[in-house]
Amino acid sequence: MAAGAALLLAGCGSFDGKRDSGPTAAPSPAPAGPVAVDGPPKLGAPFTVGGATYTPADIPDYDDVGYASWYGEELAGRPTATGEAFDPDAITAAHKTLPLPSYVEVTALDTGRTILVRVNDRGPMANDRLIDLSRGAAQQLGLNGGLAAVRVRRTNPPAAEKLQLRSGKPVAERLATPDTLLVLLRGKLAGQPVPAGVATATASKPTPSAPSPGGDRFIVEGPGAVKPAAIKTPAPKPAAAPAKPKPAPVAATGSYVVQVAAFSGETRARSAAKSVGGSVIKAGNLWRVRMGPYASEAEALAAVGKAKAKGFRDAQVQRDR
Repeated sequence: MAAGAALLLAGCGSFDGKRDSGPTAAPSPAPAGPVAVDGPPKLGAPFTVGGATYTPADIPDYDDVGYASWYGEELAGRPTATGEAFDPDAITAAHKTLPLPSYVEVTALDTGRTILVRVNDRGPMANDRLIDLSRGAAQQLGLNGGLAAVRVRRTNPPAAEKLQLRSGKPVAERLATPDTLLVLLRGKLAGQPVPAGVATATASKPTPSAPSPGGDRFIVEGPGAVKPAAIKTPAPKPAAAPAKPKPAPVAATGSYVVQVAAFSGETRARSAAKSVGGSVIKAGNLWRVRMGPYASEAEALAAVGKAKAKGFRDAQVQRDR
């Protein structure tokens, strides 16, 4: 019971950098000390906030949408639910039910930006919010206001990234979330009450079929995916169709390839291809990243695993006819 009480007292809820409840400490820098340690994950006892009961649980595939708030200097140096001193500039967060500590990817639903965050505290102590971010996490995600619509997805990042977060340093942003997925996530959020002071996540309407000039977005392609439609421009006379460019020659023979991803810009496509050891092929308005070809399906499936480990979750095997 004492452990549960301590866990609740350490929990946090905030709006625009200010907590809703609990004592407030004078601003003070987080003490310098050793790197935080990821001990055995702890859950704690169920607790109640505003009539709603929350039961911490270890759910490996946790994935939810809601609203994020943030908190900063007013709690600097105070202990979190894990016993660590709170550092406003570290990339951390508070969550009501996830094990402590744990790691999540937080996506801003208005921009699609995604960052990796370490959860080391309980909160927010308000029913209309899903997660409380530290000031450092909010700044990395680009949240300048008090509240923002987000997706929170539990993940198990590489040990090097965990160490970097435990050291108080941010890791590189993930790939921007595709517009097609953002539409689905915003739809899932639509059934929830909107807290006062939050910007509507759909303010920036995605246009996956017509990327803006200079845009360089990641495109989801898979079974049943709708490909970008060509933009029709009026012409006084039908012009002779230019000769289609020949596909880039493959470096080896084989019957299977891995379709890793497709981008609207060449720069990111080539960067992605370099990360997986693949190649780039221009196809209409898109730049496709492929791996292979491979002589057997088993080899291709192994390559899919490599691509997914690099963050390309939509990678799939295709028969190269």
